Amino acid sequence: MREIVYSLEEIEGAARQFAESMGERSVFAFYGSMGAGKTTFIRALAGVLGVKGDAVNSPTFSIVNEYQAGRGTVYHFDFYRINTPQEAVDFGLYDYLDSGSVCLMEWPELVEGLLPEDTVRVEIEELADGRRAVRF
Repeated sequence: MREIVYSLEEIEGAARQFAESMGERSVFAFYGSMGAGKTTFIRALAGVLGVKGDAVNSPTFSIVNEYQAGRGTVYHFDFYRINTPQEAVDFGLYDYLDSGSVCLMEWPELVEGLLPEDTVRVEIEELADGRRAVRF
């Protein structure tokens, strides 16, 4: 397990470190409490991957957003509003996961049983001093 600790001012560097360690893996499940910084970190990571401008926002209502990046397509999921794992199956989760594109998921605990074995578990925790720890 690796750990990256950063402040908001250092988030781009932390995202760059994370991106360098992604390798060929494509499915990343981001765990953390409400307000821990999952969306903020994913926004920075998407920028490092080549997503242009401020296109990245939380897909809370749409469940999935699609971005074009230097590495290809990036899918950003937020499962907070789904009620059952079947809802994710119904909107085509397996198609996204099998696409080979980067999949970044918030609130993955709601669909854990559907995720591939090689999913990278990423935990974001707010520390007492306001910095964030990213463990993966």
